[in-house]
Amino acid sequence: MFKRKCKITFITHGATVHSLDGIISDSEKYPKLNEFGEEEIEKVCEYLKKRGVAYDKIYTSPSARCTQSAQIIAKLFKKKTTTIPLSARKHGDWSGQIITDLFDEYGPDVILKTPKGGEALSVFNKRVAKIIEGLIEENLGNRIIVVTTPDVVQAAIAQTLNFTDENQFKLLIKTGSLTQISYFEEGWSSVIYSDYVPL
Repeated sequence: MFKRKCKITFITHGATVHSLDGIISDSEKYPKLNEFGEEEIEKVCEYLKKRGVAYDKIYTSPSARCTQSAQIIAKLFKKKTTTIPLSARKHGDWSGQIITDLFDEYGPDVILKTPKGGEALSVFNKRVAKIIEGLIEENLGNRIIVVTTPDVVQAAIAQTLNFTDENQFKLLIKTGSLTQISYFEEGWSSVIYSDYVPL
């Protein structure tokens, strides 16, 4: 039987004006949560409270939408948050554009393209994997929460399930959702659930 090293519950930030309109954003200062996004995170808190599971630490990506969401969750557990450099993929010239417009312009292959001034998907995935590996080593035996962006959660799941870059984007990860992955010795990991949105 595998010995678990760490269990991470990834929570995506609540909705923003950009996420509702399908606008790509890698900005860390804007946008913040809108009213619907705050409601999503409140529902996440209600779910976590009902589960009654204790978490050792709460980490957050640096963007305003993530830190705002993390602070709401941290209040529930009466814990401080720790900001980590687990930022969204850098989209360069595509930041601020609507994703459907990019699909219309470039076709389905757009997911594998690297925008000018942006980050290649393979580079992004390696960056996410390295940071998660560090979190696991710092939290042996712990249960932790990581509040982050949907694309980071896609990368974490894709790594666990050995998805190709092409298939990574077939993982639907909504705002205000929870994904849990257990990490074990020997470099093995398992998705317990993904994209769960509390009602």
